[in-house]
Amino acid sequence: MKKIMFIFGTRPEAIKMAPVIKEMEKYPDKIKSTVVVTAQHRQMLDQILIPFDIKPDYDLNIMKDDQSLSQVTTSVLSKIEELLKQEKPDIILVQGDTTTAFVASLASFYQKIPVGHIEAGLRTHNRYYPFPEEMNRRLTDALASLHFAPTPKAAENLLKEGISEKSIFVTGNTVIDALFMILARINNVELDELSKPNSKNELSIQPFNNSTNKLILVTAHRRENFGKPLKNICLALKEIAKKNNDVEIIYPVHLNPNVQKTVYSLLNGNDRVHLLKPLDYEPFVNLMAKSYLILTDSGGIQEEAPSLGKPVLVLRDVTERPEAVEAGTVRVVGTDKARVIHETEKLLRDKKEYEKMSQAINPYGDGKASQRIVNILIRSSKVQGNR
Repeated sequence: MKKIMFIFGTRPEAIKMAPVIKEMEKYPDKIKSTVVVTAQHRQMLDQILIPFDIKPDYDLNIMKDDQSLSQVTTSVLSKIEELLKQEKPDIILVQGDTTTAFVASLASFYQKIPVGHIEAGLRTHNRYYPFPEEMNRRLTDALASLHFAPTPKAAENLLKEGISEKSIFVTGNTVIDALFMILARINNVELDELSKPNSKNELSIQPFNNSTNKLILVTAHRRENFGKPLKNICLALKEIAKKNNDVEIIYPVHLNPNVQKTVYSLLNGNDRVHLLKPLDYEPFVNLMAKSYLILTDSGGIQEEAPSLGKPVLVLRDVTERPEAVEAGTVRVVGTDKARVIHETEKLLRDKKEYEKMSQAINPYGDGKASQRIVNILIRSSKVQGNR
């Protein structure tokens, strides 16, 4: 019996860990799994645990209002260390590029416990973009014993950094698994339902008409976009809504006060820019499916949207997901106001340009990444069992 511990703390990690956890539940005779959440993002994490029916064995509940990176780091490190000594797992699994992933890997290294990194090898090759995610990725990969790379390019990045080829497995990205799971059972609620007063995802302003208008979905919350970049994004959205009468913009606003303050001060009260509270994953997937195009600084959406045939404009200067850019599903546009407006209106008005992006093939997998990861863990000699 192999003892495997999942450690994660944010909404994106939970989405991408969920299908691996559910796949592992199919092997109770071979694997004993333990789920640990740090709750680096409390409310937004809980939104994901419920639809995937995941009940954590341990909840460290570290979140504090407007917490600093140092606070997250020290809280996770001290609490994870105690838990690892108590549980003695054969391997821990972390996902992606969060501070939780890096610090859990460091704590495991201190206890000489192997680490498996899901979504290993993503790189922008600029340590400050995205911040602190790029360095979190590099440091986690340096500490990991098993590297589950989503694409061949990610695997190449690892090889160039001296990671042993024997530890690298190209699996696809588990976010596609999660997306397919939700699409298979999604309750296709009409978007107008979101604007009803008793809805937990109540719109902050008037209902909208998505039957005749083009819907633009926006997510923007990255730390490196705080301040002027986010202000530029909001001003661009305001101008796009003003110049295009057939457009409705929906923006589920991250709970970070640095995001809330800027977004609401610039966009609240606009008739065709609708500010929502963060959505549960199922309605968010439904919203992606109904959108015409997506503007985002998120990583996961760059991977999900192509499976839905939705063009993505990335509100960042660089992306660690170049496969999507090369495939033609994603375009990096930065945060310059004029360029965001220009690139968005190009897709709104140029049908050929839109079709070129919406019909491209998703490079991130076939929805079976979780099966591959679990099979590798069962076979791997680095996960000893009977510790």
